[in-house]
Amino acid sequence: MISIRNVQPTDLEQLQLIENEGFSVEEAATKEAFVQRIKLIADTFIVAVRDEKILGYINGPIIHQPYITDDLFTEIKGNPKRGGYQSVLGLVVSKQARNQGLAKILIKKMEELVKENEREGITLTCKRELVSFYETFGFVNHGLSESKHGGVNWYNLLKLRESMN
Repeated sequence: MISIRNVQPTDLEQLQLIENEGFSVEEAATKEAFVQRIKLIADTFIVAVRDEKILGYINGPIIHQPYITDDLFTEIKGNPKRGGYQSVLGLVVSKQARNQGLAKILIKKMEELVKENEREGITLTCKRELVSFYETFGFVNHGLSESKHGGVNWYNLLKLRESMN
């Protein structure tokens, strides 16, 4: 059985392994970035766990604009209680747990938090090959992002609260 919970400091090592399965060295969050996220935004850092093993996670701070900027990958602040946009800096499922609906479960949990905390919606960036994947969850492609994180072209995707079931 899979359980969903907030991140804990003891999750760091497992998180880094999964992050490196999902992103290149240039794109992956550093240990320091994970430590900062665990400390400052545990309320919006959700992990999927089975038998004490992390299978995937979704995380990101609340931001005041509808699109992610590169500075968020290195410098974040604690989340306000209400309002803003829920950003997603990382949504990664471990290789052995893919194609089991975990990404959908994690996105749905984030949507619940958006509704509970009266956020505007969820914003994320992704590579071109993942745009259609996120569109299946109701995200709308807003075109090429200004982000050059990891030296890659990213696309802005946004899902507003009123479109969440």
